[in-house]
Amino acid sequence: MMYCWCEGLAILLCLNPHLKWDVKGLEGLNKKNWYLLICNHHSWADIVVLCVLFRKHIPMNKYFLKQQLAWVPFIGLACWALDMPFMKRYSRSYLIRHPERRGKDVETTRRSCEKFRAHPTTIVNFVEGSRFTEEKHQQTRSPYQHLLPPKAAGIAMALNVLGAQFDKLLNVTLCYPENNKTPFFDMLSGNLTRIVVRVDLVPIDAELHGDYVNDKNFKRRFQQWLNTLWKEKDEQIDSIKSSYKNAGH
Repeated sequence: MMYCWCEGLAILLCLNPHLKWDVKGLEGLNKKNWYLLICNHHSWADIVVLCVLFRKHIPMNKYFLKQQLAWVPFIGLACWALDMPFMKRYSRSYLIRHPERRGKDVETTRRSCEKFRAHPTTIVNFVEGSRFTEEKHQQTRSPYQHLLPPKAAGIAMALNVLGAQFDKLLNVTLCYPENNKTPFFDMLSGNLTRIVVRVDLVPIDAELHGDYVNDKNFKRRFQQWLNTLWKEKDEQIDSIKSSYKNAGH
């Protein structure tokens, strides 16, 4: 069912004669492997792009989605039918009022990951936890120019549960240099003109495995590793935007 959905999305994108793809890094991918895919989150268009681009290169994507999406008409039902794992995130203020809920989101991640042991799977996590907006960028006091601060708990738990089965971590960078403000609307209206994707295969070394919940030293090291990855991604996005701006596209 998921493959048919992705093929349908691919056909819809092909109907746009103005759309051009700029993709690097698909070499060496295999549909028989397990992957953990992390990506910046700019727009609803991101999910469509990842589904269409990777459908013939890696196992079907399984997205960690916010629990609230389960109640959105049509979207929630589709996500449930496609066996997408839902995550219930709690705010810091909520956890102060309800400390018994602390760690529940991590346990949900663990149960979701356990389901994917039997067959090759690509688990996708938008580690920023939300789509990028200027308002969120200011609220989070992000140290990055084009990104929100990354949240490490989800991928740390996925690595803890399925670490031995993951063959590689796919660090994906998405950019819409000519449609930066409204890429999803432009996609629906046929006005999306360019999608830039960069894929970096990151080895899953021993230092990425550990107890993120109970080991404070590991938690700090893992977050620092992810922050470094995100700093490099921010610089990459800036370089992509600058190159297209200077080229006059």
